[in-house]
Order: sequence, then structure tokens, then C-alpha cells
Amino acid sequence: PVFSTQYSVFSRQYSVFSRQYQPFLIVSLTVISDGFKELKAYQVAFKSAMDIYRVTKDFPKEERYSLTDQIRRSSRSVCANIAEGYRKRNYQKLFILKLADSDGECSETIVWLDFAKECGFLTNEKHSELIAQNHEIGRLLGYMIQNSEKFQ
Repeated sequence: PVFSTQYSVFSRQYSVFSRQYQPFLIVSLTVISDGFKELKAYQVAFKSAMDIYRVTKDFPKEERYSLTDQIRRSSRSVCANIAEGYRKRNYQKLFILKLADSDGECSETIVWLDFAKECGFLTNEKHSELIAQNHEIGRLLGYMIQNSEKFQ
């Protein structure tokens, strides 16, 4: 079990040589900052990805490994790239590159949303809502790219 307040972990380690389980204790762990979760771009992107997940549950089964998979993957990738970029923010060029990747995934998500609407899987209202979220994400990412030094 993990005791998050003390950052202690009790676990078992498998020894290849003795083929026995040996208990060990890690007293201190490096805590990874979740600071990216405070970013407005991440918050909107995460909400959008979850909204897309919920709406794609009703897509036809024959779209499971094509449109459904693509739209979910691209929307989740927006969040993942923001998080990865945030961890690299001290390296301005890498930070900007990951934000640009995120913006590209955001644009890809918009394309898949357009396909879903044209195929009749999304109502005009839901499509407009999801498109608006992704346009907001794009604006926020554009601001972050243009003002990357503010995030160091």
C-alpha cells in the first residue's frame, strides 16, 4: 500500500537469484509535480477529452477501431502533450514543440469531430459544443506558445 502523506511504499521485490519474495521499504520518493493540471489549457482539454469519450460510447460498433479510436486518441493526446511540455518548460524550444504537437492534435480532433457530424453520429448542438471547446484549447495553446517565457 502507498501512504501518500508520508510518501512511503511497502511492496515486494522479486529476487531473480533466490526466486523468493523479499520485502523492502522505500522511505523517500521524488514527488512529481502535477502543476500542469493548474493550466487552463489542460483543464479545458481534459474536459473535452472526457466529453468526447462519453459521446463516442454511442458510436456504432463498426466505427470502434476507426473513427471512435482516432477521435479518442487525438483528444487525449492534447492533454498528454500539454503535460509533457509542462515538464520540459525549462527548455523553451522543447516546451514550444510539445505545445505545437498538442495544437496539432487539437486540430486533428476537430477534423474527426467534423467526420462524426457528417456521418450522423453527432448532433449539430453537440458538434458545436465540442468544436468550441477545441477552438478555446487552440487559443490557449497559441497564447502559451507566444508567451512561453512566462511558464518557466
